Amino acid sequence: MAYAPSDRTRDPYADRRPYDPFLEPERFEGVLPRRVIAFMIDVVVLFVPVAAFAILVFLFGIVTLGLGWALFWLAGPATVVWALVYYGTTLGGPESATLGMRMVDLQMRTGSGEPPSFLLGAVHAVVFWVSVSALSPLVLLVCFFNHRRRLLHDILLGTVVINNGQRAGRLRAAGLDY
Repeated sequence: MAYAPSDRTRDPYADRRPYDPFLEPERFEGVLPRRVIAFMIDVVVLFVPVAAFAILVFLFGIVTLGLGWALFWLAGPATVVWALVYYGTTLGGPESATLGMRMVDLQMRTGSGEPPSFLLGAVHAVVFWVSVSALSPLVLLVCFFNHRRRLLHDILLGTVVINNGQRAGRLRAAGLDY
């Protein structure tokens, strides 16, 4: 359906456009390798509390002569809840980035340029893990076939991972010839 010009002017998002790698190449410069590093950092951040919980339950089991080991069943559900809360609060927070993404100057945006919500951050993690588990890690190769270097779960959810404003500003000031 084609919209008349008057319909377009009433659209609050009419002046917004998604981040364009041809108009703003500094937003996409070096995102993929730094995204891998950010993922590894996030795995460590998620693993440390889970490992600490497992050690505490193990020690509690020794003290209670094995009865405390029954708490190990909580490890699986607690890990899922912890991951959802972590991704939801960090991606849905003011920085729009997980701790790993912040360390490498990345942030996530929606297709319209808005920061993601808590729910979108949590769903982003779920869709990532489901797609990689069900379709094999080969789905990560999708990023090499689109200009915005989005992964399959980014495309499905309408998000994009870009350099944050500070890094994009530094790249722009460096005058890299694109």
